[in-house]
Amino acid sequence: MGWKTLDDMDLDGKTVLVRVDINVPLDDAGNVTDATRIERIVPTVSDILAKGGKPVLLAHFGRPKGQVVPEMSLRPLVPALQSAFGVPVKFAENCIGGPAKIAVSELQPGEVLLLENTRFHAQETENAPQFAAALGALGEVYVNDAFSAAHRAHASTEGVAHLLPSCAGRLMEAELKALEAALSDPLRPLTAVVGGAKVSTKLDLLGNLVEKVNFLVIGGGMANTFLAAQGIDVGKSLCEHEMADTAREILAKAEAAGCEIVLPTDVVVAREFKAGAENEVVAADACPADAMILDAGPATVEAVSDVFAKSRTLIWNGPLGAFEIVPFDAATVAAAQKAAEMTRAGTLVSVAGGGDTVAALNHAGVADDFTYISTAGGAFLEWMEGKTLPGVAALEG
Repeated sequence: MGWKTLDDMDLDGKTVLVRVDINVPLDDAGNVTDATRIERIVPTVSDILAKGGKPVLLAHFGRPKGQVVPEMSLRPLVPALQSAFGVPVKFAENCIGGPAKIAVSELQPGEVLLLENTRFHAQETENAPQFAAALGALGEVYVNDAFSAAHRAHASTEGVAHLLPSCAGRLMEAELKALEAALSDPLRPLTAVVGGAKVSTKLDLLGNLVEKVNFLVIGGGMANTFLAAQGIDVGKSLCEHEMADTAREILAKAEAAGCEIVLPTDVVVAREFKAGAENEVVAADACPADAMILDAGPATVEAVSDVFAKSRTLIWNGPLGAFEIVPFDAATVAAAQKAAEMTRAGTLVSVAGGGDTVAALNHAGVADDFTYISTAGGAFLEWMEGKTLPGVAALEG
């Protein structure tokens, strides 16, 4: 752990620039419909206030591509932030220049300032030194609490960190500790579940994991590609037949590394992709030519549960089947409930992340039972791929 936390910083009387992710959904009236990301930054803002600091929030919203887009202003978030923090939240019409400087100079102890969308400036995503300097000039300490944006080397996520005393916020700290415990120095055996539609989107991920984990469970459409690569007919299933050579290379790499890959031995098939579709369980190598594989079968779930039972750490990214449609959610739900049960019993450290994964675990009713769930999408995936995240590396400098 080469980065500092809020506990290492003297914030009394100091203006603290805090990079946050408050990219929350709004309804047509501009009201926040899901405040999860706002709620997750409350501990950081509260601690800064308690230590006598004055928090100034840096954030982006949407993709305005360097233009001022009124519909992507952060102003509508002020009431939700005020409600979450329980203190007055001021707003500045720009994140640099006169409006920002005046707002910072007028900020009183016990108040929070929200600066306008950093991405209204093209120099933000370009990580332009002069723009980072303009942001840095507004504060005395920099806190990054936006792990979800840590895979981007932008001015507000990476550039400013080199200009001011810097540390991780509470959300970033929790995320990094959970991820380090899961992959950098895990209790073993270590198991990873990787699901989703396409092998092609998770090549780096699979290549990195087979050299680090003891068991790799592959589910979803990806599993079909691995089955097909072994000469198994998968009927009309979602499958990247052109990735067969790559799948075989990953299987060989896993064998050389001593990583056991767990693929479906039985599957749930149907002729149509809709809720309540007529379906049957068949052996993985017995998919009818006119059917498609939509979920892993009960024997596979049992095998996955057995792998979990002998594991001490679990990393999960992606569902085992088409969980959005009943009854093809059964394998994902059953496996998730097994992982949750072991986590509650204290025998498993479970870390999950990625959009579909969070949705699947919520669907299974176990999201609160996992050791840690990352709401970061791209950053979580790049971390699992073994890549350096610029926003994290900058805090270690």
